[in-house]
Amino acid sequence: MSQRIVQVDAFTAVPYAGNPAAVCVMNEPREDGWMQRIAMEMNLSETAFLTPEQDGYRLRWFTPKAEVDLCGHATLASAHVLWEDRHLPPERAAVFYTRSGRLGATRQGNWITLDFPAKNSAPAEPAAGLVDALGVKPVAIGRNAWDYIVEVANARDVLDATPDLRGLRQVACRGVILTSRSDSAEHDFISRFFAPAVGVDEDPVTGSAHCCLAPYWAERIGRTELVGFQASARGGVVRVRLHGDRVFLSGQAVTVMRGELLG
Repeated sequence: MSQRIVQVDAFTAVPYAGNPAAVCVMNEPREDGWMQRIAMEMNLSETAFLTPEQDGYRLRWFTPKAEVDLCGHATLASAHVLWEDRHLPPERAAVFYTRSGRLGATRQGNWITLDFPAKNSAPAEPAAGLVDALGVKPVAIGRNAWDYIVEVANARDVLDATPDLRGLRQVACRGVILTSRSDSAEHDFISRFFAPAVGVDEDPVTGSAHCCLAPYWAERIGRTELVGFQASARGGVVRVRLHGDRVFLSGQAVTVMRGELLG
């Protein structure tokens, strides 16, 4: 039976920027192996699969190598597809049931806001080989359940970093967030995200990393509403608002391709 698939660029207002994700609103349940093979075929950082459940959708995310616990940009893309393709009326919030609990999405104009769990980090000693593989001089290093967060002195250090991806692949974590305060009046902080262990050498724009970046920079800057820029080659803007143990991530999305899976 054929299955429609949509490719969306998330955390951008223009095509061919931000972070691309594929979205399948499923015609029928499929087995895990099929979803993993589709994610491998799409070869994007994440492919999202949705099936109706209760008052919302069961949402799962797969990289080309593995299923993951949380993905911001593919959730943004999923909400965008639900509204754009009229699976949901425009005034209705999207509800997702995931490995990270119940998540939500609302829309205001061209902006979509995700309701995600905060993923606070705590100061940590770096894993063996982490600093050498990043090739930077850290100001501070932290760790949460998934990722290391490494702060450096300035934005230029973030932009110029050329990590040894083979070395990072040996570090026992999902990924590494490299960050600093921004030197631009448009953004409060910048970041890059490397996750070669799960098949994503450098992610263009990472919503789940901003679940860590939001509380990290809110504490240091002294504000709960901030704007982050992820400085990948494609680049993307994420507005964040910290509220207790939740982070509200806002971004835009653009559909760039529609297709049909035949197998």
